[in-house]
Amino acid sequence: MTAPESITYDSLVSDVRTYAERQDNVFVDQIPRFIMLAENRIASEVKGLGFKKYATGNFTAMNPVFPKPDRWRETDSFAYFNGVTRVYLKLRSLEYCRTYAPLVSVGGPPKYYADYGYEHFYLAESPLLPYSFELAYFERPAPLSAINQTSWTTQYAPQLLLYATLLEAQPFLKLAERTPEFQSLYDRAVSAITREDAQRNTDAESTRSKP
Repeated sequence: MTAPESITYDSLVSDVRTYAERQDNVFVDQIPRFIMLAENRIASEVKGLGFKKYATGNFTAMNPVFPKPDRWRETDSFAYFNGVTRVYLKLRSLEYCRTYAPLVSVGGPPKYYADYGYEHFYLAESPLLPYSFELAYFERPAPLSAINQTSWTTQYAPQLLLYATLLEAQPFLKLAERTPEFQSLYDRAVSAITREDAQRNTDAESTRSKP
């Protein structure tokens, strides 16, 4: 499915130059940084369907440390299949998991997981077997660049990316009076995506509840 209206990295750079009314190299050279900051802002503040991914695989038996996917930002759900049913792991602190299962060498069916730094999970207990898993999570999309011209945001939420980029550019431009304008436009775009996702969830719940 292709969005009817979309932008590219190059067209975004051109739009930012037009909106800012700046064509000088001092400003243009900073636009990639503004885009990077905008992408980070969006990844932190928007949890829409377009940023949700799924990872599947198998645990390593007797190893409680499990790597997170590249560009992971936040976990939505974490489950594994024990051969009979799907088991959803519960999020707890690392201290709680280590207290619950103090002996790493004693394995069993995992019940809890914790963030173990930014790049790994910690399971409690250590998986007794290489159970298959499914991890649903929100990611930071691959950064846009002259080589990577498009993403979900450029295709389905171009206004969100444009306004976020312009918002990030305002401190450099030293135009404090325009910050509320772009903040309002950005907030409106975030609200639109949030409403769309809420509607999808409502439709899904309605479908499941039908007799």
